[in-house]
Amino acid sequence: MTTTLWEYPSQHYDSPNVGSMQGDKDYTGATPSWVIWQLLTRYTRETDTILDPMCGSGTTLDVARDLGRAAFGFDLAPTRPDIKKADARKLPLEAHSVDFVFIDPPYSTHVDYSDDPNCIGRLDAGGDDGGKAYYDAMRKVIDESVRVLRNRRYFALYVSDSWRKKKGPKGSGAGVFMPIGFELFHIMRRRLQPIDIIAVVRHNQKLKRGNWHKTAEEENFFLRGFNYLFITKKMGD
Repeated sequence: MTTTLWEYPSQHYDSPNVGSMQGDKDYTGATPSWVIWQLLTRYTRETDTILDPMCGSGTTLDVARDLGRAAFGFDLAPTRPDIKKADARKLPLEAHSVDFVFIDPPYSTHVDYSDDPNCIGRLDAGGDDGGKAYYDAMRKVIDESVRVLRNRRYFALYVSDSWRKKKGPKGSGAGVFMPIGFELFHIMRRRLQPIDIIAVVRHNQKLKRGNWHKTAEEENFFLRGFNYLFITKKMGD
């Protein structure tokens, strides 16, 4: 990709090494493997070690394997043996031990990832506290990932804003907008140097349903049409 607007023909590419799928296509909230492929191709080398501390169904591990990179994958609810159980706020890794970090975190409470009470996906980014618990948790995740990242190496975060409808007159657009992308980017900038911001077109199933678009028009709100991809670099502790 040569512009800051990325759109891919499919969620996953045909892999010559791990089969035709990276991760699990049925995993809710799966990261498009094309996005990870693009990042690892641009910002890593074959001798590098990749970290995904919220690994989900393992897409990052499969792309890294395709490209000849070693990788660590952690999750509170591991879905396969090569993903180890760990909280992204406290990783079992030494400082300065990885060369690239990729995170696709929960976007508030829209997906039920786990019954674990420590799951960040159970924290409301639009709650009465202004999302403080969610953003405090994500600050710890980002700080922990910066701790284990080597200097002058890259950190990418893939995330979407969120909107939740509230009761109100029809067509009023009553709801809570959660600018998750901007808030997390602000947190990242405390420790990391911005390299670029990419908009990745979303192709989830909801956007293919005509009734969702009709409701958005009638109720005066917008469906999320893109994800942010924040690319940053660690320039010292």
